[in-house]
Amino acid sequence: MKFVRWFLAGLAILFTLILALVTPWAWLGFLLLVFGLYQSSQKRKGMVTFSKPGWFIAAGIISAVIFSMATSDPVEETAKVEQQTKVDSEEAEKKAKVEAEKKAKAEAEKKAKEEEEKKLAEEKAKKEAEEKAKAKAEEETKKQELVTQFNLEAVTIARAVDGDTVELEDGRKIRLIGVNTPESTNRQEEYGKEASNYTSEQLEGKQVWIQKDVSDTDRYGRYLRIIWMAIPEDDMNEEEIRSKMFNANLVLNGYAEPSTYQPDVKYSEHFVKFAREAREKDKGLWAYGENGTTKGDLDPKEEKATATTTKPPSSSSSSSSKPPANTTTPPSTAPKQESFKNCTELRKVYPNGVASDHPAYASKHDRDKDGWACER
Repeated sequence: MKFVRWFLAGLAILFTLILALVTPWAWLGFLLLVFGLYQSSQKRKGMVTFSKPGWFIAAGIISAVIFSMATSDPVEETAKVEQQTKVDSEEAEKKAKVEAEKKAKAEAEKKAKEEEEKKLAEEKAKKEAEEKAKAKAEEETKKQELVTQFNLEAVTIARAVDGDTVELEDGRKIRLIGVNTPESTNRQEEYGKEASNYTSEQLEGKQVWIQKDVSDTDRYGRYLRIIWMAIPEDDMNEEEIRSKMFNANLVLNGYAEPSTYQPDVKYSEHFVKFAREAREKDKGLWAYGENGTTKGDLDPKEEKATATTTKPPSSSSSSSSKPPANTTTPPSTAPKQESFKNCTELRKVYPNGVASDHPAYASKHDRDKDGWACER
């Protein structure tokens, strides 16, 4: 019996000791168990401190079990949490790795796409540049062909002398064919300044194309030309004449009257048509009257005086009749030619100079050969 008690006591001590190793709180149960066993041995010796020391033994075992169970759950829970955290971390790393790979793949695809688009854009730009260069070359070739076909010459206008005469950068003076603007230099005609200012605004400093008709120069040495603001594709097409030719522009807008001189008559019919349109609308110089303000093709034609004579009477009747009245217009007396040593002397009498039809005109005084001598 004594052996059994010691065996049971040993088992209880071993059990509670194992529990105490699992959790520190089980040591309390172990201490109660040892205290109970000690009190039990004292009781058997007759030294009773507690009448029922078995309660301490039972309390020790029970408390050790309770403490071990109470504290083992958090440990397991912590282990589970740690395990779950580890799993979550691994999944997060795996997911991040997948996302990184996906992102890297997307960036690689995007970069490849951008490079492809860039390559296509460069090829497109190169192709467009080639097509543009080709088109420009074709346009230049066509332009040169038209220039040759229509006998055009590219020039730059330096200044406008008046409405129908300009001077080029190379010093040549150009008299516009087929048109006549009111005078505005040495003598003044109504609307002359307006026409001169318009020509100056439209042409000075610009590159234009001049075209010869038949004559090269007039008697004053001025070059007779048509002025085109742009190269025509058909120089006899009315729409192109209206939109690109400056001579026609002057007539259409009422700055000039048509004035035809043989043999330069290529565009005379167009100019007369344009002048009639401008006259119907009272444009420019036509607002001052039906005949405009200067000489032109639409002016009334002057009838030439016809000289007539009466048949002389017979000798038989001459003595009995009055001599017949002579209906022939007597010739006018030619104005006396005036001569001046130089322009200084001439201007003392004629301050603004003289025209070519004036008795005082001399070619030596007309240095620029514009038909006006000693102009200021």
